[in-house]
Amino acid sequence: MALGTATLLAGCASAPRTTPPPQLGAATPATLKNCTALAQSLALPDTRITSAEMVAEGPITLQGNTTQAPAHCLVKGKMKERTGPVDSASYAIGFEIRMPVHWNGRFLHQANGGLDGSVVTALGAVSGAAPVAPGLVQGFAVLSSDAGHGAPTPFFGLDPQARRDYGYQAVGTLTPMAKDLIKGAYGKGPDRSYIAGCSNGGRHAMVAASRYADQYDGVLAGNPGFSLPKAATAQLWKAQQYAKVATKDTNGQPDLTKAVSPAEFQLIGRKILERCDALDGATDGQVNDVQACQAAFNLQRDVPTCTTANNANPARDGSCISAEQKTVLASIFAGPKNSKGEALYTGTWFDPGVAGSNFAFWHFNAPATRDAGAVAFLFTTPPSTLDAFKATTGLQYALNFSLDADYPKMFATTPVYTESSWSYMTPPNAADLSALRNRGAKMMVYHGVADGVFSPIDTANWMDRVQATHGGKADDFARLYLVPGMNHCSGGPATDQFDMLAPLVAWVEQGKAPDSVTANARGAGAKVVNADLPASWSANRTRPLCVYPKVARYNGTGDVESASSFSCK
Repeated sequence: MALGTATLLAGCASAPRTTPPPQLGAATPATLKNCTALAQSLALPDTRITSAEMVAEGPITLQGNTTQAPAHCLVKGKMKERTGPVDSASYAIGFEIRMPVHWNGRFLHQANGGLDGSVVTALGAVSGAAPVAPGLVQGFAVLSSDAGHGAPTPFFGLDPQARRDYGYQAVGTLTPMAKDLIKGAYGKGPDRSYIAGCSNGGRHAMVAASRYADQYDGVLAGNPGFSLPKAATAQLWKAQQYAKVATKDTNGQPDLTKAVSPAEFQLIGRKILERCDALDGATDGQVNDVQACQAAFNLQRDVPTCTTANNANPARDGSCISAEQKTVLASIFAGPKNSKGEALYTGTWFDPGVAGSNFAFWHFNAPATRDAGAVAFLFTTPPSTLDAFKATTGLQYALNFSLDADYPKMFATTPVYTESSWSYMTPPNAADLSALRNRGAKMMVYHGVADGVFSPIDTANWMDRVQATHGGKADDFARLYLVPGMNHCSGGPATDQFDMLAPLVAWVEQGKAPDSVTANARGAGAKVVNADLPASWSANRTRPLCVYPKVARYNGTGDVESASSFSCK
């Protein structure tokens, strides 16, 4: 589906509500009343509080970013402790919640990424790279969990309940407990509740928007893998394509990192800029008009083809790529198809961010190290056995995966695994957000245009369907912001540092709809510098992130490094 089709689709929607969504009131602050005694004073169902302690004001470091956290109560615990009937492993939903002494009256469920499996510090760093104002700093009570299993390995996929917890039930189990715990700490429950995360955390947030709309007033989903099983199988298929042009290692196995070198991806990025940079009115090393760029750029025409006898460039210096590499890349960007020619997952856009190191990681390293195990144990039914999986390598599993025979297993069930991977991982009726809308809740979604694992086109198509379902009025309660150049949740030649949590709160509680969000580059002097930033950019570049399908266009005058010189049109 092309960009900008929401208006056409809206005509197909059935009887959308014409009255605006209700306006929710603002949260009211409170002061912490109880902390260390919570373990003894609260009796929460299926919950064991393992510790409750005060933490003094001071620095907290997460993902390389150190921030000054307020004094707060840190509670840790476990829910639903049990032994798995299939693998006899111990399971529980581990969590921590941090509650500031001076509370803003709001609860934030920090949805974590990847395979979960560890209780990440509940700081609420949920939007943009190296967030400058995490939720705890803004005064939220913040919950983090491991989603129902320990150690971020895929083997928990042997347990049917652990699968469901990872997919959606951990969020449903944790949310009422957290609200009761907050009430015990402050003497009142949260006035407003939010859920936010990126990657798999974005998927958690989108699932919550569908399954738990009555529990959350605001939803923030970044680079959401809401079609995660399909995306993971597409990763294995990518490995098969790159193997066709990869050199072999000493064991005779294809080294995927040699399929397209960094210099060759940089060449492609430069050629995309040559065709697309000025389409938004400014020649600034950034492509804002992604739709126009797909029409303007042509891989076959615009990137030089090597002309040596074997159609390859032995130097791999980024001066050209081979015809075979072009064929592989064209296929990968178009998306996987089975032997019948049926599209199995959405492709992705050509954007200068393809030169980002994060993009290369997801294309070359992740299929063997992450996606193979996830597909083997979580996204196919029945799952692999430990012996069978350990008898091969992740790369070999990826190379042997069949889109014809294995891909359909994500929709399968058995008497032991009674819910398919597709069912427990994805938001049901994802385009129908009526329950969220009708209670006045709001949803903000952002996605890097050069995401190397979850297709931004898939997310744009989802937004088109949401508009169609809601009569072209989805902007009243749900908005998508594309981030040009950004890779998976961060990185790439992009202004990838922004705060969407505060604008979401303002929208939910004050009715201030965010028509754009200002994003910053992380150049020299930033707490965490983005190594992918071009040298020609100002270290302090800012840009507006626009509500899809609008594009940030240069006003014709003013500093091209400043967001104020651009308008969303």
